[in-house]
Amino acid sequence: MRTSGTPTLDQLHVFLCVVETGSFAAAGRRLNRATSVISYGIANLEQQLGLPLFDRESTRKPQLTEAGRAVLAEARTVAHSLDALRAKVNGMLSGLEAEVSLAVSVLMPGDRLVDALRAFQARFPTVALRLNVEALGAVQQYVAGGRAVIGIGVEIWDKTTDPLEHIAVGDVEMLPVAAPSHPLAGVDGSLPGLAREHVQLVIADRSPLSEGQEFGVIATRTWRLSDLSSKHTLLLAGIGWGSMPAHMVRADLAAGRLVELHMPEAKRRRLPFTAIYRTDRPPGPAGRWLIQRFAEQEADQPMPDDVRAKGAVRPA
Repeated sequence: MRTSGTPTLDQLHVFLCVVETGSFAAAGRRLNRATSVISYGIANLEQQLGLPLFDRESTRKPQLTEAGRAVLAEARTVAHSLDALRAKVNGMLSGLEAEVSLAVSVLMPGDRLVDALRAFQARFPTVALRLNVEALGAVQQYVAGGRAVIGIGVEIWDKTTDPLEHIAVGDVEMLPVAAPSHPLAGVDGSLPGLAREHVQLVIADRSPLSEGQEFGVIATRTWRLSDLSSKHTLLLAGIGWGSMPAHMVRADLAAGRLVELHMPEAKRRRLPFTAIYRTDRPPGPAGRWLIQRFAEQEADQPMPDDVRAKGAVRPA
C-alpha cells in the first residue's frame, strides 16, 4: 500500500469503535451508520496510512494486524488528547480557569496537601496545577508578584503593599527539638536562657519581606538554612537545635532520634495557616474550590480557642 493522505479524526474514531465493538456491523450500530460505510471508512484509512489494519481473511471477525495494534495505541492517544482539549475548552467557556498556580508553605503537612490536590484533580481533571513550596514571606511574594494566584502560608509581614484577602485554613504545631546527644536535651526546663547559648537552626526567608526582622529567633548564634530537609538532617546529627513541624518529627521522637526540648523561651506552639489571594486578581471556580477544601480540613481539626485567641505566632 502507498499513503495518499492524512487520516481524519472521524476515521480514527471509526477505527477505535471497530476495535471496541469487535466488528464493522457493531461499530455501525453504535455510530448509527451502515456497515458498508464503516468498511469503506476503514479501507480509506488503511489506504492513507499505507498499512493493513485488520485481517479480514483468516477470521470471520476483523482482527488487528501487527501494524493495526501499533496504530491503535497512537489513535487512542490522539482521541484522548482531543477529548481533553474539548473538556478544557468547555470548562473555559463556562468560566473555569485553565490553570491554578499555588504557593504553599513548606510547613504544610504532606497529608493535607495530598488530600487537597488529589480531590482537586478528581474534581477538575482539565485544570492544570502549578505548585511551588516556599518558606515564610516567599509565599506572599509569589502571590503579590502575580506568580501564584493562591498562597497558603503561616506568615504575613506586609498587608499594605498589595491588598490581599486572608482566609483561615487551619494550623500546624511546632516543637522545639534536638538530638539526644545535644547539651539541651537533658536540661532542667525551668532554667531560662540556656537556649540562647547554643546554635539555633533557622529557616531563611528567600523573600525581602522580612529583611531586618527576626521572628522566633532566640539564640545569639544561628545557622540559616534554605529548606526544612537540611534543618531536619542537622538536627538529627546534633548540630544545633530548632523548631520543627510536629508531623515531620513524630517518628523521630517515637524512635528516640530526637527529643522535645522544654525551656521557658522555646515552647511548642501552633502557627495558623492563612490562604491569601490578591483582591484585584481573585481565583476562579477551581481556585475557590481548592481554598474551600483546605478550609474544610481546618474545620475537621479546629484550632484550640486559647491558641486562636493569641493570634499568629512567628515561625523560626
